[in-house]
Amino acid sequence: MIQGCYHCGEPIPDKCEFSVEVLGESRHLCCAGCKAVATMIVENDLTNYYEYRTQPAQKTDLIPNHLKTLLLYDHQDIQDDFVSENAQHHKEILLSVDGVSCAACAWLIEKQLYKQSGVITVEVNITTHRALLVWDDSLIKLSQLLTIMHQLGYKAAPFEVDKQEQQYQQTMRHYLYKLGVAGIATMQVMMLAIALYFDVFDKHENSFRHYLRWISLFITTPVLLYSALPFYLNAWRNIKGFTLGMDVPVSIALLCAYSASIYATITDQGEVYFESISMFTFFLLLGRFLEMRARRHATAISANLLKLIPTMATLASGEQVAAKTLKESDVVTVLPGEYLPADGVIIQGSTTIDESMLTGESIAVKRSKNAHVFAGTLNGNGNITIKVTHNRKDTFISSIIRLQDHALYSKPKIAVMADNVARYFVAVILVVALMTWLYWQVYRPQDALWITLAVLVATCPCALSLATPTALTCSTSSLGRLGLLVRRGHVLETLCKVNHVIVDKTGTLTEGNIQLVTTTVFGQYSTSDVLTYAAELERYANHPLTKPFLPYQAQMPLFNSVENIVGYGLSGIINNQQWRIGKYEFVRHHQPYLGHPTDIEYSDAYSIWLSCENHIVAAFKLEDPLRQDSKQLIDSFKQQGIKVTMLTGDNSIHAQRVAKQVNIDNLHANMTPMSKLNFLKKIPATDVSLMIGDGINDAPILAGSHLSIALSSGTDIAKSSADMVLLGNNLLSIITARQLALRTRNIIRENLAWALGYNLIILPLAVAGLVAPYIAVIGMSASSIIVVSNSLRLLR
Repeated sequence: MIQGCYHCGEPIPDKCEFSVEVLGESRHLCCAGCKAVATMIVENDLTNYYEYRTQPAQKTDLIPNHLKTLLLYDHQDIQDDFVSENAQHHKEILLSVDGVSCAACAWLIEKQLYKQSGVITVEVNITTHRALLVWDDSLIKLSQLLTIMHQLGYKAAPFEVDKQEQQYQQTMRHYLYKLGVAGIATMQVMMLAIALYFDVFDKHENSFRHYLRWISLFITTPVLLYSALPFYLNAWRNIKGFTLGMDVPVSIALLCAYSASIYATITDQGEVYFESISMFTFFLLLGRFLEMRARRHATAISANLLKLIPTMATLASGEQVAAKTLKESDVVTVLPGEYLPADGVIIQGSTTIDESMLTGESIAVKRSKNAHVFAGTLNGNGNITIKVTHNRKDTFISSIIRLQDHALYSKPKIAVMADNVARYFVAVILVVALMTWLYWQVYRPQDALWITLAVLVATCPCALSLATPTALTCSTSSLGRLGLLVRRGHVLETLCKVNHVIVDKTGTLTEGNIQLVTTTVFGQYSTSDVLTYAAELERYANHPLTKPFLPYQAQMPLFNSVENIVGYGLSGIINNQQWRIGKYEFVRHHQPYLGHPTDIEYSDAYSIWLSCENHIVAAFKLEDPLRQDSKQLIDSFKQQGIKVTMLTGDNSIHAQRVAKQVNIDNLHANMTPMSKLNFLKKIPATDVSLMIGDGINDAPILAGSHLSIALSSGTDIAKSSADMVLLGNNLLSIITARQLALRTRNIIRENLAWALGYNLIILPLAVAGLVAPYIAVIGMSASSIIVVSNSLRLLR
């Protein structure tokens, strides 16, 4: 219970009447500063801070209005909703950034933030209008970084799908208003300009012509001051940051034309360009509006995943609460047809779950007690009770979106090159425009401004800056629908170059649904005894081979100090005796075979061996069914001319059988994690390797290969080492992903060829005075729309 001021806890002075309504009650406050911050917390729907805080806030002084909200984001209780911590213990946040229009905007934000001590990573994506920020909280506060972005003119706030949707709708609504003003003004001014174009006034009616010019000025001014405002704001941000963006030449063109027209109107000398200004602005806004809609479509798929999480959840007690307030260990009930509100474990009931939004597989899967389920998936036909295992920001869906954003912000080489070319191209445009104006001012001064405007507008490299990011965003979204989670930015680029696939056997080509077929006992132990000892050792392993032994585990662990030698087996001590389970050579520990009536001639006949004090006491034969699409996967790679090698830790007999079934010629069995990695190091330098695996013993080679894919059923270390994670069980998604990568590469090349080709063709024509300004505007807008529309083909 907070005593005194509700916000900071300090005593409330006599006759102090500051108060604010929080959580349905009027709360008394000690000063105007605390009232300002408390009001801001309520207005920004951050009242969870007051519900879950562990101590009062610090005393708050009066601060400028635009900084109040930003300072709130430094509170740990508020950060719990949207800030995560990475493996290096740095804080990480995904931001929505308003006002980003081109590569120069992204470069400006990144440049300014990288200057700050404590900033680890900042990457801005112009397609999604989001930024990924990683910083050291001990060196700099989040509010300071957000303040810098606001000072640059970019409004930044933690990414929340609902708020970003509202922001998008608001931005589009403002664009429509501006577009409407520019469109109406264009029609009106063009009607007036027709009379001026055809010179219908003789010298005695000069005053009427002058009157029409003033009317045109009156109609055009709202267009210049209101409709064209987004171009000026973006240009001013770029100039403040000492960089050149796409809107700099556009703004110069509009302001120069307007200034020249005002001068001509006042002095009644020269030409006016009011109809061109209105038309310029209308077509530019129309192009920007259509481009924003197309880019929104490209980014909506991954963001919409979060919308699948319901807003309300029903606790086991029957009470309904907001889903975002659920915490670990909360127990909730989910009825048939409802979306799951959180990640958790089923503790009661069984059902079928539609996980297509995660895995891309439309067939619902059965889930019963002790099964893990995920927020946003659809409950099928059963009532279930689940125990929440993760807070909202740590759900599987949130981690998918976070990893996809990581991949999008990790720019491939071609994207970096395009951004640099676009930024320097603006400087070239300005120089060329100046030289064009100087040339025509000498030879045809009456057309110098016209021609210069055409040069500035026609060659603006908007399409060039959009060529790569829109294609990458669309293809990443398509991979998500296929059930492939992209974790690194180079995936699509490298996938096109792969010419050597290395694949694991157990749990990858096979189902991982391993069954114990035969148990052979040597010596005085019973079958139940050796199964129990084997199960107790396997308790400490995390591999598909352990699953058949789970039913034989004792109620309490039997072994002490069990050691897991990855790639070989496990060793533990009980009653001062050392037991080993694993490969034949490992369990014997290089000791001669003793104590049994018959030598074991075929050590490869069994999958796993058990020994006590280096004496073999049992052997187990396991079988693992082959995945239905394994052979088709290998055949598809071979048809594309890709070499396939299977590396497995299993013995050669089992490995040869599987290799023969799937038609793999290159086989290496009995491989340890290090021998797998050594194999990778010895392959020719011309080989671009793709590793597909799932186990702990695959982690080193997954991390070391050019590109790697881990199965979602695999171990956590394998998934964290891989560049991609296959969320479903459809191995053929990997083939589709490669086809998509090749299409993406082609579309990026098409986009760059179009953008560069258009600019190279239009520039000399514009300089020569062969392109009218309105044609220049239409060409520039159409170029951007063509690039974005071409990229949208990747969503099919």
